[in-house]
Amino acid sequence: MNETGMEVNKPMTITEGEFQRVVLESPVPVLVDFWAPWCGPCRMVAPILEQLAVEYGERLRVVKLNVDECPELAQRWGGPGVEVAGFSTTRSPS
Repeated sequence: MNETGMEVNKPMTITEGEFQRVVLESPVPVLVDFWAPWCGPCRMVAPILEQLAVEYGERLRVVKLNVDECPELAQRWGGPGVEVAGFSTTRSPS
């Protein structure tokens, strides 16, 4: 775990209530996986994201956001499709 109590070296599943703190206020770049349990491509990229989390450790935070549980947030930040990986370095949505 890092100094904020978050586990490193594996993707972290976050909720809408955690998005501001975990993604937007992160001291390191964040890769956000907008996914859904029923999405085949989402399951296909999951091992790649897990590997990125291991390889980059504390230099990059990899988080997963379930679009079925947070549809408005996913639409605002993720775009039109389900399997979209967003990258944040504390930016605002367009």
